[in-house]
Amino acid sequence: MGRSLVFPEGDDPRIREAALKIQETALAEPVLITGRPLKSIRTLSPGEDPLSQGMELLAAGDCDGLVAGAENTTAKVLKAALGQQEIRSGSKVSSFFLIETGKKELGSDGAFLFADCAVIPDPEPGEVAMIASDTAESARRILGWEPRVGLLSFSTMGSSRHMRAEKMREAARVLDSMEPDFVFGGELQLDAAIVPEVAARKDPGGVLKGRANILIFPDLDAANIGYKLAERIGGATAVGPVLQGLSKPVNDLSRGCSVNDIINVAAFTVLQVRS
Repeated sequence: MGRSLVFPEGDDPRIREAALKIQETALAEPVLITGRPLKSIRTLSPGEDPLSQGMELLAAGDCDGLVAGAENTTAKVLKAALGQQEIRSGSKVSSFFLIETGKKELGSDGAFLFADCAVIPDPEPGEVAMIASDTAESARRILGWEPRVGLLSFSTMGSSRHMRAEKMREAARVLDSMEPDFVFGGELQLDAAIVPEVAARKDPGGVLKGRANILIFPDLDAANIGYKLAERIGGATAVGPVLQGLSKPVNDLSRGCSVNDIINVAAFTVLQVRS
């Protein structure tokens, strides 16, 4: 298997079922923090705070990645991670979801990254630019994509003068000043970012031309609602939230996650370890 992933919430029945499948498929070597043995799965007796215990194992190099959040909030997972890890130079801790729509004509063969869906509630323009840069780097390094980034708003290229739209225009200016090595556009309405025919009407001079594969939302409200709409109504598969900006892979789960969700996040964590 080669790669080991620690699961601090080893008493959760979904985690235990997922761990068995992860081991059976040789995806990784799961390590559960639990007082209850589970077949051939490696288990560790829990301390006072299994979440912090798992982070300590990761920091010490005793495992390659960590997956948690089935029982703990994102805030608790992040607090534990930041207590044991450094933030990568030039980065900011944020998150993204891999959204697989099945519509091959959109994004990257039907897939998108949505950011930031879990960490920063109301990012300033400079933070939006950093989220965009970090997500583009993650897409290239982990997935092998050529990033095409859309900065989303209810306005397209000045069609509204509201301060909320101005925030994303300023984010685009900051990102441009960073001289990124990927194409981006903004501010853009969603359809102008991902539908070529709409882009041709609303943003005829833009470089994205309706081909964005990374969507950067203006705040956590929009991003969290957006990914859940894509998943629950649109029928997309949502993998994440995947955390970025930390020195070692730590990934969060929704407390409403399924066994398959856990396996998908574990698989993405393995990709992070290998990249």
